[in-house]
Amino acid sequence: MRTQIRRVTLFAIAVLLLSAWVASCHGGEGEKSARDVERNRMVDQYILPRGIEDPAVIAAMRQVPRHRFVPGTYSLFAYIDGPLPIGHGQTISQPSLVAEMTAQLRLRKTDKVLEVGTGSGYQAAILAELADKVFTVEIVEPLARQAEQTLADLGYRNVQVRVGDGYEGWPEEAPFDAIIVTAAPDHVPQPLLDQLAIGGRLILPVGTSSQLLELYRRTETGYERKTLASVRFVPLVRPTGTR
Repeated sequence: MRTQIRRVTLFAIAVLLLSAWVASCHGGEGEKSARDVERNRMVDQYILPRGIEDPAVIAAMRQVPRHRFVPGTYSLFAYIDGPLPIGHGQTISQPSLVAEMTAQLRLRKTDKVLEVGTGSGYQAAILAELADKVFTVEIVEPLARQAEQTLADLGYRNVQVRVGDGYEGWPEEAPFDAIIVTAAPDHVPQPLLDQLAIGGRLILPVGTSSQLLELYRRTETGYERKTLASVRFVPLVRPTGTR
């Protein structure tokens, strides 16, 4: 998932550095315990105050180790509510936005989900905790391969990763009960709308300099649209020469 990087406070940095120092002193189980504490604090401080009430989403946010999806020293800041760089000009989205977009999809354990913009793989892991099958598309091959490896290392067997143009979706696996796009196209991709099942939900940011987070639901006769918020995501990357 991907949004413009925001500045973190000196206090938050100090807390994270102190946590990392304590973890390094204890090592092994101590590090795991410290990360668990940070992750639960993240949920309590940043997720619950956003009004997110879905217990499955909250449980997923407490379960998935976000620091495993953040490269290098940036992992020290994994549980701050802000986006972080993951390389190739891309970012991992802030946790509260990940939780909010996921909650809007109202996922069930039987759902098949498509994600456009794998990035680090963190959003795919959250989806995998909530749905039956997750298909995720990333155009930047090194990111796709790293995400695939991280997801495998963490034991997620219900996620398939593809390198390709996410604008076109994954037609061989359609229809999808839900689709989430974590980078901003300048318009809603028709292939994604077409790949929704009846009753399926699509959430995505749309726009260039000014972006809106929009939610679509496919009905028997068309689509219902709801605008949720103003947001800022990196642009949806497409193959050179593609419109």
